[in-house]
Amino acid sequence: MTETVCYDCGRTYPPDRVRCRCGEPTWFDVDVDGFEWPTEGDRTGVRRYADVLPVDPVAGLSDASGGTPLVRADRLDEYAGCRLFVKDEGQNPTGSFKDRGSAVGVAWAARAGHEWVGTVSHGNMAMSMAAHAADRDLGCVVLVPSRIPADRLGLIAQYDPEVLRVEGNYGRLYYDTLDVETEPAVTFVNSDAPTRVAGQKTVAFEICEAFAPETPDAIVLPVSSGGHASAVWKALGELVDAGAIARTPRIYLAQAEAVAPIARAFRRGEETVADVDPAETVAFSISNGSPPSGNRALAAARRTGGGVRSVSEDAILEATERFATRAGLCVEPACATTLAAIRDLTEAGEIDADERVVAIATGTGFKESTGIRDGNDPVDVTLDRLEEELAAAIDRE
Repeated sequence: MTETVCYDCGRTYPPDRVRCRCGEPTWFDVDVDGFEWPTEGDRTGVRRYADVLPVDPVAGLSDASGGTPLVRADRLDEYAGCRLFVKDEGQNPTGSFKDRGSAVGVAWAARAGHEWVGTVSHGNMAMSMAAHAADRDLGCVVLVPSRIPADRLGLIAQYDPEVLRVEGNYGRLYYDTLDVETEPAVTFVNSDAPTRVAGQKTVAFEICEAFAPETPDAIVLPVSSGGHASAVWKALGELVDAGAIARTPRIYLAQAEAVAPIARAFRRGEETVADVDPAETVAFSISNGSPPSGNRALAAARRTGGGVRSVSEDAILEATERFATRAGLCVEPACATTLAAIRDLTEAGEIDADERVVAIATGTGFKESTGIRDGNDPVDVTLDRLEEELAAAIDRE
């Protein structure tokens, strides 16, 4: 597994190439011939599927990343309008699905001898990368938007990364990190980096293994950058190719109405996703108006016979409350978009009452800053000084 490939045009590249010349993201091409479901007693977490990963993460925090429970939330069936299962990704070490991708991305960087890793993040991925870097004794720098809530900064800071709070177009920041040069180099494991997508695809492996030899009818997840949706799609394709599942579950994606570029493109029948200006939303974690893997996520929904739904702020808040009171699950509002979207889909007749639907609850709602130490103070920077400030952050370490 030494190449990445563009999902759209098929060009191949060295493994560190994130985007194709055509502008679309790349992912690892995997030979799944001979794949079989792991036996009991094999490695835990994401390492359970090491045979289909670009690197086997070493024991440590990686063992606790992945392996999350699939909950049969029968008391939500009436509200959802179908037979509902919840994949509780809040059980990961830092409370979100991001740990799966960080485990693989940081392991890849460490194996390559890199001393620093970094990411562009609203919070969950920043926290996850900083934690996995600490586990491997690597330096970590995280780039956050200037409008990030203060309590999220506190959660990130406990792992002691260098934090740069960047003024300017947050969507452009992702692309700027692809070309930035520092000494020593920083390996950015952003939302749709091939190593991150490889790690995050293990959630779909776990879901399908839990249902084997059958499959769920649909998988519903929040979408922001499109990297997670891409990972689920990639996993399902590999499992079909391996003969491990007989059919592909439909993929449905959920966004907040306030920031819904992928849902808008789906409604309009467009092939590409156009940027939107983000508005305020309680689903802050998926408030991405410029999704770098938006086109790939759109393709994932369409080619599996699924769709993309946007839901209102009131629907998100109501679904958050129903997760807690009907299933005992505390999820962040971004996750609750799934339940709100499923309710809309069943009411519209796109999901039947007897179908088995998995909602991926991507992050816990328990993240509170009380009692968490301050760590390094964030440094405010502008995009035109990004490279200089990254170099200064490395020097401060």
